[in-house]
Amino acid sequence: MDESSKEGKGRHDLLLQEIEAIDDYWGPTFRAIFDTDECDAFADKLESRIRSHDRDIEKLCSAHHQGFIESIRDLLELKGLANRIHGEVQTIDSDICRSVTQLKLKGQELADARRIERNMKTTIEMLQSCLPVLRAYIKLQQQMKEKRYYPALKTLEQLEHIHLPSISHYRFSEHMKRSLAKVRESIKEASMIDLKDFLESIRKYSPKIGEVAMRHTAEQLNIDISANSSVIKRLMSPTVSGEFDYEAQSESVYSVEEDLSAQDLVDFSPVYRCLHIHTVLDAKETYENYYRKQRKKQARLALQPPTNMHETIEGYRQYFHGIVGFFVVEDHVMNTASTLVNRSYLDDVWNIAVSKIASSVRTHSSYCTDPALMLKIKNLVMLFSSTLRTYGYSVSQLVELLQEIRDHYNEVLMQRWVHVFRDIFDEDNYHPIQVTTAAEYQRVIESFPYRDGHLEAAPFPKRFPFSNLVPKVYRQIRNYIQACLQFSQDLNLADQEIDDTLRRYTNLLLTRTLSGCLSTLIRKPSLSLLQLIQISINTNYLEESNGWLEEFIAQLTGASRELSHIARLQGRAVFRDVRDDAEQQIYEALKRKMDEFMELANYDWQLNEPSGQASSFLMDLIAFLQSTFQAFTNLKEHVAQNACLTACRHIAEILMDLLLSDDVKSISMGALQQVNLDVIQCEQFAASEPVPGFEDGTLLSSFLDLRQLLDLLLSWDWSAYFHDYGQDTSKYLRVSPQRAIIVLEKLREADKRTVFSVLKKSERDKKKLMETVLRQLRQLLQSSA
Repeated sequence: MDESSKEGKGRHDLLLQEIEAIDDYWGPTFRAIFDTDECDAFADKLESRIRSHDRDIEKLCSAHHQGFIESIRDLLELKGLANRIHGEVQTIDSDICRSVTQLKLKGQELADARRIERNMKTTIEMLQSCLPVLRAYIKLQQQMKEKRYYPALKTLEQLEHIHLPSISHYRFSEHMKRSLAKVRESIKEASMIDLKDFLESIRKYSPKIGEVAMRHTAEQLNIDISANSSVIKRLMSPTVSGEFDYEAQSESVYSVEEDLSAQDLVDFSPVYRCLHIHTVLDAKETYENYYRKQRKKQARLALQPPTNMHETIEGYRQYFHGIVGFFVVEDHVMNTASTLVNRSYLDDVWNIAVSKIASSVRTHSSYCTDPALMLKIKNLVMLFSSTLRTYGYSVSQLVELLQEIRDHYNEVLMQRWVHVFRDIFDEDNYHPIQVTTAAEYQRVIESFPYRDGHLEAAPFPKRFPFSNLVPKVYRQIRNYIQACLQFSQDLNLADQEIDDTLRRYTNLLLTRTLSGCLSTLIRKPSLSLLQLIQISINTNYLEESNGWLEEFIAQLTGASRELSHIARLQGRAVFRDVRDDAEQQIYEALKRKMDEFMELANYDWQLNEPSGQASSFLMDLIAFLQSTFQAFTNLKEHVAQNACLTACRHIAEILMDLLLSDDVKSISMGALQQVNLDVIQCEQFAASEPVPGFEDGTLLSSFLDLRQLLDLLLSWDWSAYFHDYGQDTSKYLRVSPQRAIIVLEKLREADKRTVFSVLKKSERDKKKLMETVLRQLRQLLQSSA
C-alpha cells in the first residue's frame, strides 16, 4: 500500500472517531469529508466500521443474552412504571403550569399595582409641591375675572418670585411663565381700559362737576348772575312818571340737585389703580405721559365753545361748567395723586387755557347785542373767575377780559339808546309842555329838576318852555348811567374808578350817541321851522342838565365831586354844538320857507306903471316873518337877531338876483319902480325892529346894495356916480359897474320894444345918454379889472 492510501485511511479513521465521539454536531466532519472528494471511499470505510460494530454487538449479545432478557423484562416493567410516572408528571406539570400562569398574572398585577402606588405617591408628593402654585394661579384667574387687577398683580408677583422657582423643573412651569407674561399685559391693558372708561366718564360729568363747584362759589359769595338783567330791561322802558317798577325777580340759575362733590359724581379709583399697576410694572412715566396727553386733549375739547354760544346764556354756562369741571377734577387728582398731576403741570395747562378762554369769550361776546345777556355773561365770568381762584389759579387775564366786555357792553347800550332817543324824538310833538293840574306839574318836575319862580307862581294851565323831549332825554341819560353802573358793580373797583368810568361812558353817550341822534333829527327835511326852534330851545335846557347829571353820578358812586375833575361831563359842549347846528338849520329852514314865498313872485318886467303898493307875495312873506319872529321869544337873543338879519339879507339877495337874472331879458321902468316899492316895504319891515336888540341901521344895511342901485337907476344920477366912483364918501358906493351895466342893458332892451320911443326927441336923447353911460361903465369895469 502506497503512502497516499495510508494517509487516506488514517484520515478516514479520524473522521469516524469524530463521528462516534460527537453526538450532536457533525457539520464540520461532513464538510471535511466532502471537501476531499473521497466520499465513496469514506462511505466504504463507514460501511466497514458498521459491520464491525454489528459483529461486536452480536458477540456481546450472545455472551449476555440471559442477562439481556432479564434486563428487557425489567425495562418493560420500568416502561410501565415510567409511563405511569410520566402521566402523573404531566398532570402535575399541567397543574403547576396553570398555577404558575396564575401566579405570573397575579405577580404582574401586583407589580403593576406597586408601580401605580409608587407613581401615585410620587404624584401626590409632586402635586403637594405644586398646589401653592396652582392655588395662586387659580386665585390670579379669579382676580382677573373679578377685575381686581391690583391684587392680581400682587398675586402674579408672588407666583413669579416665590412659587414658580420651586417647580421650575416641571415643563408646565415654562408654559405658566409665558401665560403670566400675557396676564401681566392683560392687567396693563385692562387697567388702561378702565382708565379710558374713567376718562370718558369724567368728560361726561365734568360739566356737572363744574356746575356744582360754581354753585358752591355762588352760594359762598352770594352771586346771582341774573340779578341785574331785568333792571336793564326796565331802564329802557320808563313809565310815564319816569319811575321804575323794581319788582323782585328770582331766576333759578342752577337746577336744585343733591349736593355732590367731584368724588361723589365720579369714581377716581381707576386712576389710582392704574397708577399703582403701572408703578409696579415699572411704567409709571409712560402712564403719566398718557394720562396728561389724554387730559390735554379733553382740555382742548372743553375749550372749544359751542357754535351758537353767543345767543343764550346757557351756551356760556355749559362752556364754563365744562372748563371748571376739568380743572376741579385735575385739582382733586393732584391732591390725591400728586405724582400724576402736580401744580407746575396744572399751571401750564391753565396758562394755555385762560388765553383761549379769554379769546373765545371775547369773540362770542362781541356778537352779543343784548345788554341784559351781557350782564349775565359778566356775572358768569366773575363767578367762573372766583371759582377757579379758590382752586389757586390766576385769573388776571379774565379781569382784563371783563374790562373789554365792559367796553363792548357800553357800545351795545349806546346802540340801544340810539333807538330809545329816536323813539323819543319821533313821539315828541315839539310843543312846550302844558300842564293843567298840580299833579301833572309835579310829575314833570320829578322827571326833570327844572325850577322857575315865575312858572311856579303862574296860575294853571302852566306852560314849560321845553317840550316832552327834554325830561324824557334827561331821564334816559340817567337810565343809561344806571345801566353802565350795573356792569361796574361787583368788579371790586374803587368808588373813584367807577365814577371816572361812568363819566367816560356818559361822555361817549353824549358826544356820540345823543349828539348824532340830535344832528340827524335837526337835518330831517320834514321838520318845520317852529319845530327846529323848539329843538333849539330844548338844547338850552338839556345843557343846563349837565350839572344835575354830574351830581347824579356822584350820588351813585359816592365819589367826591372835587376829585372828579379829570373826566367832567361834556354835555354843555355837546348841546352847545347841537344848538349851533340847530340854529344853522333854523336859518336854512327860514331861507327855504322864504324861497317858497319868493317863488310866487310874478313880476311883469314890461310893466308900464307900478301898482302903487308892494307886491302881494312880499306882503305875505313879511307877515310870515313877523309871526315867526314872535316864536323866537324863548330863543336866545342872538339867535333871533341872526335869523332876522339872515331873512333881510336873503330877501335882498333874491330881489337882486331877480334884477340880474339871465332869464329876465328886459326890464321896463315901471317894473323897476314896482321893485322899488317892494324894497321900500322891506325897508319899512327892517326899520320896525321885528326882533329887538339891533343897532340903528343894522337891518336896513341888508338892503343897501339894492337901494343904491335902484336910486341910481330911478334918479338917473350918473354924473354923481362917475364923479364919486371909488371914493368912500360916494353916494353909490355899493353899486358895481357890472351890476349897473346888466340892468341898464335890460332897460335898453325894454326901450327897443317901445315903437314910439324913436319918435320922441327926449327918448332919443335918453337913449344916447344910456349908450354913453354904458360905454363909461364898461371903461370903468375894464380899468378896475
